[in-house]
Amino acid sequence: MSSIEINGRTLELVRGDITHQAVDAIVNAANSGLRGGGGVDGAIHRAGGPGIMEECRRIGGCPTGSAVITGAGNLKARHVIHAVGPIYSSGASGEPELLRGAYKTSLEIADEHGLKSIAFPSISTGVYGYPLDEAAPIALAAAAEHLGGRSGLELVCFVLFDGETYRAYLRALNDLQQEQ
Repeated sequence: MSSIEINGRTLELVRGDITHQAVDAIVNAANSGLRGGGGVDGAIHRAGGPGIMEECRRIGGCPTGSAVITGAGNLKARHVIHAVGPIYSSGASGEPELLRGAYKTSLEIADEHGLKSIAFPSISTGVYGYPLDEAAPIALAAAAEHLGGRSGLELVCFVLFDGETYRAYLRALNDLQQEQ
Protein backbone atom coordinates (compact mmCIF):
# COMPACT_ATOMS: atom_id res chain seq x y z
CA MET A 1 0.00 0.00 0.00
CA SER A 2 1.18 3.47 -0.82
CA SER A 3 -0.55 6.81 -0.34
CA ILE A 4 -0.18 10.57 -0.52
CA GLU A 5 -2.12 13.38 1.14
CA ILE A 6 -3.75 16.04 -1.02
CA ASN A 7 -5.58 18.93 0.63
CA GLY A 8 -6.00 16.85 3.82
CA ARG A 9 -7.43 13.91 1.84
CA THR A 10 -5.89 10.55 0.96
CA LEU A 11 -5.04 9.15 -2.46
CA GLU A 12 -4.09 5.52 -1.96
CA LEU A 13 -2.92 2.51 -3.96
CA VAL A 14 -3.78 -1.00 -2.79
CA ARG A 15 -3.14 -4.35 -4.41
CA GLY A 16 -6.26 -6.46 -4.07
CA ASP A 17 -9.78 -7.33 -5.12
CA ILE A 18 -12.12 -4.36 -5.54
CA THR A 19 -15.18 -6.48 -4.71
CA HIS A 20 -13.91 -6.81 -1.10
CA GLN A 21 -13.59 -3.08 -0.42
CA ALA A 22 -15.68 -1.60 2.41
CA VAL A 23 -16.03 1.91 0.94
CA ASP A 24 -18.99 4.10 0.08
CA ALA A 25 -18.64 3.26 -3.62
CA ILE A 26 -16.59 1.01 -5.83
CA VAL A 27 -16.19 1.87 -9.47
CA ASN A 28 -16.94 -0.68 -12.14
CA ALA A 29 -15.06 -0.63 -15.45
CA ALA A 30 -18.31 -0.96 -17.40
CA ASN A 31 -19.26 -1.16 -21.07
CA SER A 32 -21.54 1.46 -22.61
CA GLY A 33 -24.52 -0.91 -22.63
CA LEU A 34 -24.11 -1.64 -18.89
CA ARG A 35 -24.58 -5.29 -19.82
CA GLY A 36 -21.97 -6.84 -17.58
CA GLY A 37 -18.94 -8.56 -19.01
CA GLY A 38 -15.59 -10.01 -18.08
CA GLY A 39 -12.79 -8.80 -15.84
CA VAL A 40 -13.70 -6.29 -13.13
CA ASP A 41 -17.21 -5.85 -14.57
CA GLY A 42 -18.02 -9.57 -14.35
CA ALA A 43 -16.49 -9.88 -10.88
CA ILE A 44 -18.57 -6.99 -9.53
CA HIS A 45 -21.81 -8.34 -11.00
CA ARG A 46 -21.10 -11.86 -9.69
CA ALA A 47 -20.21 -10.65 -6.19
CA GLY A 48 -22.98 -8.05 -5.99
CA GLY A 49 -25.78 -10.24 -7.29
CA PRO A 50 -28.59 -9.68 -9.80
CA GLY A 51 -29.89 -6.45 -8.25
CA ILE A 52 -27.05 -4.46 -9.79
CA MET A 53 -27.88 -5.74 -13.30
CA GLU A 54 -31.57 -4.96 -12.77
CA GLU A 55 -30.68 -1.33 -11.99
CA CYS A 56 -28.32 -1.21 -14.99
CA ARG A 57 -31.12 -2.43 -17.27
CA ARG A 58 -33.40 0.34 -16.01
CA ILE A 59 -30.69 2.94 -16.68
CA GLY A 60 -30.15 1.48 -20.15
CA GLY A 61 -26.66 2.67 -21.00
CA CYS A 62 -23.89 5.18 -20.46
CA PRO A 63 -21.70 7.00 -22.98
CA THR A 64 -17.96 6.41 -23.11
CA GLY A 65 -16.15 8.87 -20.85
CA SER A 66 -19.03 9.10 -18.38
CA ALA A 67 -20.52 7.18 -15.44
CA VAL A 68 -23.76 6.27 -13.64
CA ILE A 69 -24.52 5.02 -10.11
CA THR A 70 -26.48 2.04 -8.77
CA GLY A 71 -26.81 0.23 -5.49
CA ALA A 72 -24.17 -2.36 -4.61
CA GLY A 73 -26.31 -5.43 -3.94
CA ASN A 74 -24.39 -7.92 -1.80
CA LEU A 75 -21.08 -6.02 -1.87
CA LYS A 76 -19.52 -4.36 1.20
CA ALA A 77 -19.70 -1.02 -0.62
CA ARG A 78 -22.96 0.95 -0.59
CA HIS A 79 -22.90 1.93 -4.27
CA VAL A 80 -21.38 0.94 -7.59
CA ILE A 81 -20.42 3.71 -9.99
CA HIS A 82 -20.28 2.27 -13.50
CA ALA A 83 -17.63 4.18 -15.48
CA VAL A 84 -17.19 3.62 -19.19
CA GLY A 85 -13.64 4.03 -20.40
CA PRO A 86 -12.53 4.05 -24.02
CA ILE A 87 -11.36 1.15 -26.13
CA TYR A 88 -7.75 2.01 -26.95
CA SER A 89 -6.78 2.25 -30.58
CA SER A 90 -3.87 4.65 -31.10
CA GLY A 91 -4.18 7.20 -28.33
CA ALA A 92 -4.90 9.83 -30.98
CA SER A 93 -8.66 9.27 -31.14
CA GLY A 94 -9.60 11.14 -27.97
CA GLU A 95 -8.84 8.22 -25.64
CA PRO A 96 -7.00 10.29 -23.00
CA GLU A 97 -9.89 12.75 -22.69
CA LEU A 98 -12.46 9.95 -22.56
CA LEU A 99 -10.50 8.06 -19.90
CA ARG A 100 -10.09 11.23 -17.84
CA GLY A 101 -13.83 11.87 -18.24
CA ALA A 102 -14.71 8.42 -16.85
CA TYR A 103 -12.69 9.13 -13.69
CA LYS A 104 -13.81 12.76 -13.39
CA THR A 105 -17.50 11.93 -13.74
CA SER A 106 -17.21 9.11 -11.19
CA LEU A 107 -15.67 11.50 -8.66
CA GLU A 108 -18.35 14.12 -9.34
CA ILE A 109 -21.11 11.52 -8.85
CA ALA A 110 -19.50 10.51 -5.54
CA ASP A 111 -19.63 14.13 -4.37
CA GLU A 112 -23.21 14.58 -5.60
CA HIS A 113 -24.22 11.63 -3.40
CA GLY A 114 -22.27 12.84 -0.35
CA LEU A 115 -19.86 9.91 -0.40
CA LYS A 116 -16.64 9.98 1.65
CA SER A 117 -14.72 7.08 0.10
CA ILE A 118 -14.39 5.58 -3.37
CA ALA A 119 -12.35 2.72 -4.82
CA PHE A 120 -11.35 2.55 -8.48
CA PRO A 121 -9.97 -0.26 -10.61
CA SER A 122 -7.66 0.54 -13.51
CA ILE A 123 -10.28 1.50 -16.10
CA SER A 124 -9.76 0.46 -19.76
CA THR A 125 -6.44 -1.35 -19.19
CA GLY A 126 -7.84 -4.88 -19.47
CA VAL A 127 -9.65 -6.06 -22.59
CA TYR A 128 -10.00 -2.43 -23.76
CA GLY A 129 -6.21 -2.41 -24.28
CA TYR A 130 -5.22 0.94 -22.79
CA PRO A 131 -1.46 0.81 -22.03
CA LEU A 132 -0.90 0.86 -18.26
CA ASP A 133 1.92 3.41 -18.39
CA GLU A 134 -0.36 5.84 -20.25
CA ALA A 135 -3.54 5.14 -18.25
CA ALA A 136 -2.11 5.32 -14.71
CA PRO A 137 -0.95 8.97 -14.88
CA ILE A 138 -4.33 10.02 -16.34
CA ALA A 139 -6.24 8.22 -13.57
CA LEU A 140 -4.10 9.58 -10.72
CA ALA A 141 -4.03 13.13 -12.13
CA ALA A 142 -7.85 13.16 -12.34
CA ALA A 143 -8.11 11.97 -8.73
CA ALA A 144 -5.46 14.39 -7.46
CA GLU A 145 -7.08 17.34 -9.22
CA HIS A 146 -10.46 16.44 -7.74
CA LEU A 147 -9.07 16.02 -4.22
CA GLY A 148 -7.25 19.34 -4.55
CA GLY A 149 -10.53 21.16 -5.16
CA ARG A 150 -13.84 21.33 -3.32
CA SER A 151 -14.78 17.76 -2.53
CA GLY A 152 -16.37 15.88 0.35
CA LEU A 153 -14.34 12.80 -0.48
CA GLU A 154 -11.80 11.84 2.17
CA LEU A 155 -10.36 8.75 0.44
CA VAL A 156 -9.78 7.88 -3.21
CA CYS A 157 -8.32 4.41 -3.43
CA PHE A 158 -7.07 2.58 -6.51
CA VAL A 159 -7.47 -1.16 -5.97
CA LEU A 160 -5.13 -2.88 -8.40
CA PHE A 161 -5.52 -6.58 -9.05
CA ASP A 162 -2.04 -7.65 -10.13
CA GLY A 163 1.58 -6.71 -9.56
CA GLU A 164 2.15 -5.24 -13.02
CA THR A 165 -0.79 -2.86 -12.64
CA TYR A 166 0.19 -1.92 -9.09
CA ARG A 167 3.77 -1.14 -10.19
CA ALA A 168 2.56 1.05 -13.09
CA TYR A 169 0.35 3.05 -10.71
CA LEU A 170 3.14 3.28 -8.14
CA ARG A 171 5.46 4.78 -10.78
CA ALA A 172 2.73 7.28 -11.72
CA LEU A 173 2.11 8.12 -8.04
CA ASN A 174 5.83 8.75 -7.49
CA ASP A 175 5.89 11.05 -10.55
CA LEU A 176 2.79 12.86 -9.25
CA GLN A 177 4.44 13.39 -5.84
CA GLN A 178 7.53 14.89 -7.46
CA GLU A 179 5.35 17.35 -9.40
CA GLN A 180 3.65 18.62 -6.23
